[in-house]
Amino acid sequence: MIIKSSLPSTRSLRPPTLRSGAVRIASIDVEWTKNYRIKNGQRPFCYSVAWLDLPADGTPDLANVPFEWTSVYVEEPGEMNTLIRHAAATVAAAADTSTIITGHQFCADLAVLEANATADAIPKLQAARTQWRERRDPSPDSSHYVDTRYDAGHLLTGTSRRLVDVCTELGLDVTQPELRRTSMPAWHRRWIDDGEAEGRERVSVLNLRHSLSTAYVAARTAGLAGWADEGLNVNRVIADGAQGAWAWLEHPTFTDLLEAPCPSANAASSRSREPRPQAKRPSSTH
Repeated sequence: MIIKSSLPSTRSLRPPTLRSGAVRIASIDVEWTKNYRIKNGQRPFCYSVAWLDLPADGTPDLANVPFEWTSVYVEEPGEMNTLIRHAAATVAAAADTSTIITGHQFCADLAVLEANATADAIPKLQAARTQWRERRDPSPDSSHYVDTRYDAGHLLTGTSRRLVDVCTELGLDVTQPELRRTSMPAWHRRWIDDGEAEGRERVSVLNLRHSLSTAYVAARTAGLAGWADEGLNVNRVIADGAQGAWAWLEHPTFTDLLEAPCPSANAASSRSREPRPQAKRPSSTH
């Protein structure tokens, strides 16, 4: 299992210490291979969590707010069960320590994890799916979910709810150089079949971008934070916050993005998390 984190290695799979008085957002994103032609054909292979602690008062500019993160990726397909256990524990820890748990169409992530989970991980994932279903009527004394695909509509005028389009409309630069000319499944196969580290690194950065940008949209959705009118370059935030984690962050294709203004048109046309086919979604939460 390949684990990268901003946290010390002894704590990388546990949440960071929560500062007194802070409001925590935990954002989780899962990547999986997709095979809709067979039942439960989706296989998770990577996930990340971004931890964002915000002051209880005021609405800070997220460009000035640090974040912590952890990324987990299988070294070979046989590690899937271990990855799912880690993901289930992360989801449970988020529920225990966070005010808001978020994801983009997170019901599908949870459903795919549960469909492949061993018995010891299933209760944590079932509890999370129950919380997700009840997110519109949360208990005031417990954490609650914000799903940025379904719950950010009051901020948007466009019709698309793809994460890249939601972010672009709100002024977040989430340009995805990893997907130029090569798909995410193809990069993953290069890692699994050929041991090509760049494939894994590209997918890991893409996945962390999903988690972090979703955390930002959730913070804006809940009125807890925002960013300047000229926008916020999420790639620049990742380059600073994950410095040294992956060689891909030093690749010219990536670094060329760091000084550019928010390329809304380019971001809107790049591929992101496409809506899953309605008839094939492996979730009873819809």
